[in-house]
Amino acid sequence: MSAQQQSLTERRKAATQLDIARAAAALFAERGPDGTTAEEIAHRAGVALRTFYRYFRSKQDAVGPLLSGGAERWRALLEAAEPGAPLLGVLEQAVTDALAAPDEQATEQLVRTRGLLRAAESDPALRAVWYRVNQDSEERLLPVLTRLAGPDADALEVRLAAAAATDAVRVALESWAKTEAPAAGPGSPAELAVRCLHELMGGMRMFRP
Repeated sequence: MSAQQQSLTERRKAATQLDIARAAAALFAERGPDGTTAEEIAHRAGVALRTFYRYFRSKQDAVGPLLSGGAERWRALLEAAEPGAPLLGVLEQAVTDALAAPDEQATEQLVRTRGLLRAAESDPALRAVWYRVNQDSEERLLPVLTRLAGPDADALEVRLAAAAATDAVRVALESWAKTEAPAAGPGSPAELAVRCLHELMGGMRMFRP
């Protein structure tokens, strides 16, 4: 298989996974995880049940691509940044852009996340998916921050920064999900995440002027 064919295959796979994830999120919003089956998710997504299980182990796993979307956008923005700029400012700008809701599609994505986080409060399996998404995000963020921090940065501090940055976004989204605050503006995920970043990282040596 050529590189072009492989890339096309990967894009199709990602698109199918996202279709399944959206179907799962919609059904969870309508019926809750307990009232939803994998068969119903597959039917809503327009795929065979065997296709569903090719990609996901359980109905709760199916929403992973939605829950990880914000982290992927944030990481992509950080990967595009150049070393040398104040790291806290780079993190703040990236998280603001990643969690922004400038259009209907972005707002809908955040609203879906809110519904899933609310459902996760009473569903341990769904909560485990959320925690796994955050752990994966932290691990993927570490080499990105290592590059941005530069070769002279303390490895332990960079490791702590990756953990703190991930938790800042997690806590912001969880806190927002408990409210009726809008997706943009005061009380939004982006505003809360920036606040969490400053609170968690303010005492770290590598972020001091």
